[in-house]
Amino acid sequence: MPIFICHKRKSIQTIQKEYPDSEIIDVTSKATNDYVKFSPFYPVGNIPLPFTDDRYSESVEGIWQGLKVFEDCGIDESKFLIKNMKNLKRTTRKYGTVLGHQKGIYSSELLDYYSARLNIYVPSYEYVLKNYLHDLVEELKTISSVKSLVLLDYETNTDLKNITKPLSHASLIKSFIENNYKVPTL
Repeated sequence: MPIFICHKRKSIQTIQKEYPDSEIIDVTSKATNDYVKFSPFYPVGNIPLPFTDDRYSESVEGIWQGLKVFEDCGIDESKFLIKNMKNLKRTTRKYGTVLGHQKGIYSSELLDYYSARLNIYVPSYEYVLKNYLHDLVEELKTISSVKSLVLLDYETNTDLKNITKPLSHASLIKSFIENNYKVPTL
């Protein structure tokens, strides 16, 4: 059955009208059940840092934010250690223009946004899906085998190449469930 991505702020009544007889599942950091573990902010722990041997992060968002480099501030390794899903974001308002994402802790190479998405964010999230959320992924597969599934996310951009908006992690879950999870090569 089809899997849809909807904005978390859309009313449940509207979603139910648009997608009748669908199972609606919140996969954000505000979920009130085990599906919260799908949030990139969720501290599953021991996620390998891309391009860095023997270093780990508690969350995917910790990796994404921690390796971000701004005009006024370099990487922030403290983001890898956050377990309470709070204070992970690093903003241009506070640190200036984003220059890119550092290719690991020890490199001076910066990846542009698209390259960082493909080489840092997506592989880190895929690692979590494969290694920590297997049972929940199987649960979603089972549900989607009998009824349509609506995944709620704060981001609805499903196009990896569209860097004008943050990527929906729900779209990565959808691709993973549908077994068409392929990261484009550069």
